[in-house]
Amino acid sequence: MTGATRHPLTVEAALGLVLANVTPVGGTEVANLLDAHGRVLAAPLRARHTQPPFIASAMDGYAVRAVDVQSLPVTLQLIGEAAAGHPFDGMLSAGQAVRIFTGAPLPDGADAVVIQENTTASGDARITIAAGTLDIEHVRPAGGDFVAGQAVLPADQALTARHLTLAAAAGYAQLSVRRKPVVAILATGDELVLPGETPALGQIVCSNPFGVAAMVRAAGGEPRLLGIAKDTTSSLEAAIAAGGDADVLVTLGGASVGDHDLVAPVLARRGMNLAFWKIAMRPGKPMMFGTLGAQHVLGLPGNPVSSLLTARLFLIPLVRALQGLPPDALPDSTATLAAPLSPNGPRTHYMRALRSRSVAGIETVTPLSSQDSSLLTPLVAANCLIVRPIGAPAASKGSQVPCITLDF
Repeated sequence: MTGATRHPLTVEAALGLVLANVTPVGGTEVANLLDAHGRVLAAPLRARHTQPPFIASAMDGYAVRAVDVQSLPVTLQLIGEAAAGHPFDGMLSAGQAVRIFTGAPLPDGADAVVIQENTTASGDARITIAAGTLDIEHVRPAGGDFVAGQAVLPADQALTARHLTLAAAAGYAQLSVRRKPVVAILATGDELVLPGETPALGQIVCSNPFGVAAMVRAAGGEPRLLGIAKDTTSSLEAAIAAGGDADVLVTLGGASVGDHDLVAPVLARRGMNLAFWKIAMRPGKPMMFGTLGAQHVLGLPGNPVSSLLTARLFLIPLVRALQGLPPDALPDSTATLAAPLSPNGPRTHYMRALRSRSVAGIETVTPLSSQDSSLLTPLVAANCLIVRPIGAPAASKGSQVPCITLDF
């Protein structure tokens, strides 16, 4: 435990240590557009062509020369039609008009569009424009969105549906993206069996790795399950070695530094530099963090709620940082208390709660009756966490409290 503080750190201080000196993962991959959602763009994109590539109509109506419609009413000769993908092949001259539809190129000689609502057919291939004014928004200029060579997307951002649509419009079918950080996840404990197996007396089903893996994948990482290590030095050493090439090693359970917790001693023998192993938070106090060479090591608590909560607060920001992304701001909202709260103690308390909106539009939040860190059903019933700072005084009904949206 050399160099590690023996006193519980605040959440903020612990997160600062976790994210200190994180270097984004090296290496890039090529992803098709359909597979690139959520991936982090590795290089800036420049448009491969101009969009739109021609002056286009934004409305259904008639392409005209503006000079011909200065005085109304006016009757013009209709000489053809232009539709999206089917431009008019000819030149518009004085006193002429072309029927045009949204998205079609403006014919040569035309510089304005009259919407069809302001026209009437006059027979003999003529139209009469009786009223209305020309609107520049009826015509889309060439390059109005972007021009060839223009920077359209910067690097180092997670790609959303909007980004992917723009990339496609700019001419890209594939994108260069950062390699996903690999997160090896190891459950520990003789009492654990895998889902689908029948627990013996004194055993329980191992559930935490699957929730943590889902969170890692949603954050852009690549989870790798290492299974369950027994409470023996040899089993732990073998399992930890199997995850030695991962960017992050996450152990679940055995994060305390006590007589029966073997994870920290095994990691210490492998050369881990331990930064801390206690946090002033509830639930989730026994959490360990260190580095093993270039690998980041997080030892999360074994209780399911503690495990998922500490993963959300510490592992997910680390996975984001390894992709070159900033941590998301937490807490992310406030709400009005629907019930009073007692004073808080020496640890930040993350209380499972249910947020709802009243008929009057006021968003209120109610803490759930059970805050037991071993119970998953209240966690699933909740939709947010009330954050109670260290030493927070009693809060009355109607008070504003910070909250974290449960997004896992």
